[in-house]
Amino acid sequence: MPDADDLVLRDLLAALAEEAGAMALDYARRGMRTWTKAGASPVTEADIAVDRFLKQRLGEARPGFGWLSEETADDPSRLDRREVFIVDPIDGTRAFAAGLPDWTISLAVVRDGRPVAAALAEPVAGRTFVAARGHGASVGGRPLVSLQRAGIDGAVVAGPKPMTISAEKAGATALPKIHSLALRFAKVAAGEIDAGFAGGQSHDWDLAAADLLVQEAGASLTGLDGTVPCYNRPVPTHFPLVCAGSPLHELLRQVVGEDRRRGRTT
Repeated sequence: MPDADDLVLRDLLAALAEEAGAMALDYARRGMRTWTKAGASPVTEADIAVDRFLKQRLGEARPGFGWLSEETADDPSRLDRREVFIVDPIDGTRAFAAGLPDWTISLAVVRDGRPVAAALAEPVAGRTFVAARGHGASVGGRPLVSLQRAGIDGAVVAGPKPMTISAEKAGATALPKIHSLALRFAKVAAGEIDAGFAGGQSHDWDLAAADLLVQEAGASLTGLDGTVPCYNRPVPTHFPLVCAGSPLHELLRQVVGEDRRRGRTT
């Protein structure tokens, strides 16, 4: 059953995602320090500032919730919480630092392992995607409805090359890289592309908000074996994922999975 409080949480996330987006844009205009963290991933002053802002404001709003963010040291106490904020202060930091537009602020509330409220701000485009479980998803007041393509031929896809190559062999067209993984899947939810892929080792903060957008827009996001992602586990990483409407989702899952089993892609 839809929960009315999930609408309250959605609106809270949306307001703070937009504030955080404005903060990040201000850093981008003024210039900022950038460095490399563990795993050779870039991080900027804006990532840290936005993370601290969101942690404070969300913690004040719902002090009983757990917290998981890309830019905060993991606190295992989150595992004991039924409800957890899952946050990527800037998803697509490489694009953000390079002055490219395809980065987002990704916020979600996960309850019992699945997202129930989400907001994904795309500050350069001036739009925010929102969703609450059982209440639909929208952007700028427009309901999100994913495409329901019947076959792979002619489908527009985005994601890691090893996975898009498999789709291209079946007749799809691959787009250039969309740096924010959350935005890649949000574009599927919005019907702007047919399908998106994620390689191995994506994290909860990359996925949770977009997962709910996709679900509420009538599409699917699963592993190659059809398993739905579960969030707030001890190790918050995920295996390769396929995101699309039906029946394209099942077709791509089979095509990409078969190529991987035969060792045609890496």
